Amino acid sequence: MDSFRGIGQSGSASLAVVAPGISEALVATAIGLVAAIPAVMAYNHFVNKVNILTGEMDNFSQEFLNIIERRLRRN
Repeated sequence: MDSFRGIGQSGSASLAVVAPGISEALVATAIGLVAAIPAVMAYNHFVNKVNILTGEMDNFSQEFLNIIERRLRRN
């Protein structure tokens, strides 16, 4: 926004007018990436853990139901 305001005030789009705004945007982008990349990695890690746990719970419930069915058939 500052770059556009500077262009409007000066009437030209020279590098001297837009450079400060571009540098601010690049720094903000870099800071955003520093925050976003570890967050995505942590999210993927925990989603993977949840998927593994879900699979283990499904296996347990199947095994448990099989045990119950066998005991009911004996009685």
